[in-house]
Amino acid sequence: MKLPSSLPPLVATVASLTAFVAPSAQADEGMWLFSAPPRAQVKAKYGFEMTDAWLQHLMKASVRFNSGGSGSFVSANGLVITNHHVAADDLQKISDEKNNYLRDGFLAKTPAEEKKLVDLELNVLQSIEDVTTRVNAGIPPGATGGAAATARRKIIAEIEKESKEKTGLRSDVVTLYQGGAYHLYRFKRYTDVRLVFAPEQQAAFFGGDPDNFEFPRFDLDVSVYRAYENGQPAQIEHYLTWSKTGTREGDLTFVSGHPGSTNRQFTLAELQFLRDTQYPYVIPRLKRLEVALKNWSDRSEENARRAKDDLFGIQNSRKVYDGRQNGLYSASIMGPKTAQEKSFRQQLGDRADGAAVRAAFDRIAEAVQTQTRLYKRHRLLEGGHAFACDSFTFARTLLRAGDERPKPNGERLKEFGDARRESFELALFSDKPVHADLEIVLLADALTLFVETLGYDDPLVQTILSGQSPRERATTLIQGTQVRDVATRRRLYEGGAAAVTAARDPLIELARTIDAEARALRKEWEAADETKQQGHAIIERARFALEGPTRAPDATFTLRLSYGPVRSYEEAGRTIAAYTDFAGLYARSAEHRNREPFDLPPRWVERKSALDLSTPFNFVNTADIIGGNSGSPVVNTAGEFVGIIFDGNLASLVLDFAYEDRQARALSVDCRGIIEAMRKVYGADALVAELLAGKRR
Repeated sequence: MKLPSSLPPLVATVASLTAFVAPSAQADEGMWLFSAPPRAQVKAKYGFEMTDAWLQHLMKASVRFNSGGSGSFVSANGLVITNHHVAADDLQKISDEKNNYLRDGFLAKTPAEEKKLVDLELNVLQSIEDVTTRVNAGIPPGATGGAAATARRKIIAEIEKESKEKTGLRSDVVTLYQGGAYHLYRFKRYTDVRLVFAPEQQAAFFGGDPDNFEFPRFDLDVSVYRAYENGQPAQIEHYLTWSKTGTREGDLTFVSGHPGSTNRQFTLAELQFLRDTQYPYVIPRLKRLEVALKNWSDRSEENARRAKDDLFGIQNSRKVYDGRQNGLYSASIMGPKTAQEKSFRQQLGDRADGAAVRAAFDRIAEAVQTQTRLYKRHRLLEGGHAFACDSFTFARTLLRAGDERPKPNGERLKEFGDARRESFELALFSDKPVHADLEIVLLADALTLFVETLGYDDPLVQTILSGQSPRERATTLIQGTQVRDVATRRRLYEGGAAAVTAARDPLIELARTIDAEARALRKEWEAADETKQQGHAIIERARFALEGPTRAPDATFTLRLSYGPVRSYEEAGRTIAAYTDFAGLYARSAEHRNREPFDLPPRWVERKSALDLSTPFNFVNTADIIGGNSGSPVVNTAGEFVGIIFDGNLASLVLDFAYEDRQARALSVDCRGIIEAMRKVYGADALVAELLAGKRR
């Protein structure tokens, strides 16, 4: 979803959320596994029974985007709907100086006009299998740290490869409950995906930053794709029927999507690491990137086009981290978390596993101390922050592919595993445009961060700069590398380590210079992660014994189900209605004299009289969502598509750490507003007919 604004009311909002860590039994908390849905809770509170058939249909109609985000099938002929801001990267990749689809939008009036997208992969979940016992059995008794991490990586790679060879499906082992469980997710992949419809970005993100993470909202944040197989539109059995009536306030709704990550099961030590180490590094980095890209964008219209999606993403990331950091500075988050952890330890009392659980908390805290020591250098080198640009990513990928591919599958870095090969190669051989001038800006800024963080006299800094300033060095490297050429990447990848070495590419050689230390940092970091996972496994077993399986695991960018009614809320002493309409859109624009970012695209001005201004446009519900849910379908109890998630409100900023439903709301584009706009503003009659009928006519 769009990421949060850091605004002054946040402090007061967070302070009011006093029941975060221990929500009431009536709260609709949880991003639930489809293999363990909240049947009893929903039945008891709302009288609705989720059948196996209902769940299976919704699961197989839901879509994950490899670019980050969610969507759903909405016709038998492969139509997929998602957010415009999820599609923004794809729109950018197919745009050029003559055709700016991100700014101006797109409509394919015939199937022949549908535009094939670059390196996009859609994943549709087919099955979930609990492999916890097998994964844990692969760890030698008594193994800890690096030895255990290596063993776990090996058994996971074995499971994934075996599943891929047996089923032909993408197979990912997913860590749940921070190491308390491991599940095997199998996905059907679609890699021939074509653009059907996108509005102008100004219609999709009306109100810009001032309205971001606020409500009321007036955004047509949607785009429509079509999945193809064997050159023909994919024939889809499980797709969502479009609701013709939408919702009313109080209606129970469900969200099926792919929330990226949450930290609700973190220990106090892990939350303190976020507050005191990670966020104070991440936020200034994002702010400097924002300034660099904004300055470069302002130099020309073409610069602005090339950088627009990157700048949008960085601005949103900065806002979400601002919001999270403010949350962790609040006693309303950390206070209850401290009390909860203390209470849990007390509940253990003299239980046989009590000593082991208390020791697990201590081991997690020790692992956190290790990662605190490693953090900045790890992020700069292994995380690539010191060289952050597409060219470096290609260069290091080629270098490591040459070293990793000859190894046995279970001994490789996980991204080079056999089960991930198809998706890995799709990204590596993407022919997306990579602009040298923008790459220089990004690399120069990254190298400057590198120098400022480690110090000019650091030996590695001196080696990397090679007597030049960051800007000079970035220019030399980007102008000298050949890795932006797809044919070159393919040749070096297929030629292996010998071809990569013989190329003498300056950026690949830079990657080689840091690779030994980066790998060592990664190994030590993953050993600490393994210690934390083992600790969480012990804690979660004890928690299950005391509480039962009453909690959903933290988000992992895998398919989850959340639910809640459409509901208005109180904010600053006033009631915020659950719905907005087109009349409100035009009033909001007029209030600001149609000035940016409240200006309307010309066709919206011209066709105002054609619209039914009372049509619902955006609405809110209490569903538990987080970043990654962008594009998630909202369905009613009949399983019909009634809206699409695109954002959250101000009070949802800290849902990464805990849930509440008094003020926090998920924002959606209403199914009725989508049809009204497509038909009367964009003249997309054929598309509307297919959406409403569920198939081409």
